[in-house]
Amino acid sequence: MELSFSKMQGLGNDFVMLDDRNKQIEKQIPFSELAKILCSRRFGIGGDGIILIQESHDHDMKFAIFNCDGSEAQMCGNGMRCFGKYLWEKNILKQKKIRVETRAGTIIPEVVVDENDLVSSVTVDMGEPILESQKIPFICDHEKAVEEPLEVGNQNFKVTAVSMGNPHAVIFVNGYEGIDLEKIGPKIETHERFPEKTNVEFIKVVNENELDMRVWERGAGITMACGTGACASLVAAHMTGRSANKAVIHLSGGDLAIEWNKEDNHIYKTGSAMMVFEGSVTI
Repeated sequence: MELSFSKMQGLGNDFVMLDDRNKQIEKQIPFSELAKILCSRRFGIGGDGIILIQESHDHDMKFAIFNCDGSEAQMCGNGMRCFGKYLWEKNILKQKKIRVETRAGTIIPEVVVDENDLVSSVTVDMGEPILESQKIPFICDHEKAVEEPLEVGNQNFKVTAVSMGNPHAVIFVNGYEGIDLEKIGPKIETHERFPEKTNVEFIKVVNENELDMRVWERGAGITMACGTGACASLVAAHMTGRSANKAVIHLSGGDLAIEWNKEDNHIYKTGSAMMVFEGSVTI
């Protein structure tokens, strides 16, 4: 089977984009298996995940994402920006604001277009943050987990749990010295108190309008950026009095502007998305 693909990235979080509106890929190979093959950086195209463009019965389009380990994620903020840019620049949907069906519910990206009809940035309405421990899910005696003690081996962390359609463990630190993300990330990801595993963010506060973030993504490992993680981190920082309701999040791959709109309780994320290259691959 020969597949046409586009390789895209949002702040270094990279994806293999596949158009499966006709369901031909789905008929040939399980998406989880395909993700492992295509995302291999030595034997495949390379990526943090694959993103499928699919038809939706009651939305403008459907978004599906599978991590490089084959697991399916509910949503991906950086991937959604790539998704919005792809739909516009491939002339699949020529409307600046679209309603997208995801496993995390309805997500609404809005593209900003330059004079050449190319997408310069994408603002995504990420919906409302989920703060109830049971819904995240996070096993906790309190309704909300704000700086909840979490024992990991011989280390103790204070975790603020937030879901943006996928679970996040946000941990505030004074610096990254002594934080071996490659070692501690998977231990927190698979901690028994997170029944569906979790993404992990270590956050250093620069000031009330700037946060610095390092991330271990569930199913992908260390990545250069995580859009839902940036949103969850802003929510956690504001809840704990560390930031205003809007801030710039500095990630390894670049910056994201995040706002928690208090009028509608929605999180809005603005950032770039880039086309890297296109081609075809035989599976």
